[in-house]
Amino acid sequence: MGSVTRVAVTVTFLRMDRAPKDPAPSLPPGVQVVRVETPTVGFYRYLYNTVGNDYLWWLRRTTSDEDLAYLLRHRAVTIFVLYAKGEPAGFFELDARTWTDINLSYFGLMPHAIGTGIGHAFLRRAVDEVWQAGAKGMTVNTCTADHPRALPTYLRAGFHVIRRAKELWNIPDSLNMPIPPALRV
Repeated sequence: MGSVTRVAVTVTFLRMDRAPKDPAPSLPPGVQVVRVETPTVGFYRYLYNTVGNDYLWWLRRTTSDEDLAYLLRHRAVTIFVLYAKGEPAGFFELDARTWTDINLSYFGLMPHAIGTGIGHAFLRRAVDEVWQAGAKGMTVNTCTADHPRALPTYLRAGFHVIRRAKELWNIPDSLNMPIPPALRV
């Protein structure tokens, strides 16, 4: 496998048991969310790598193109892209393969969209997609490597914590990811 950097994170697992009752906030003018019917591996990697680079999103970087293409073709996996003034500003991935619950596998904004105030409305769009699909529940997890506003944003959206776990990750050095010193073991 080559050399790795060991990282310690605390993962927070969250759940939402019912659809929010409050009206969804509107996305600003010039911002829209588009479902990508069958994303190419290259486009998905662009989204995943750009959104997740500063937050140690590394697992899909180690997934083969063949395995990733198979996942992206699965009818129970859906990808939605946030566009602001015509350019990608974030994405989310919903996974309904294994439960009556739908998992928000990945959610995030591109670096240029962070701090613009669209994160909460974008997350609500993901939440609404899940409940409109007839899910019995919705899950997501975040960790101490994610943006510091991730957990508060999920809680504000109506998720509640179901458990926390400490994990050790072996991040391949070949990925050349920026690893915060505070997370290194």
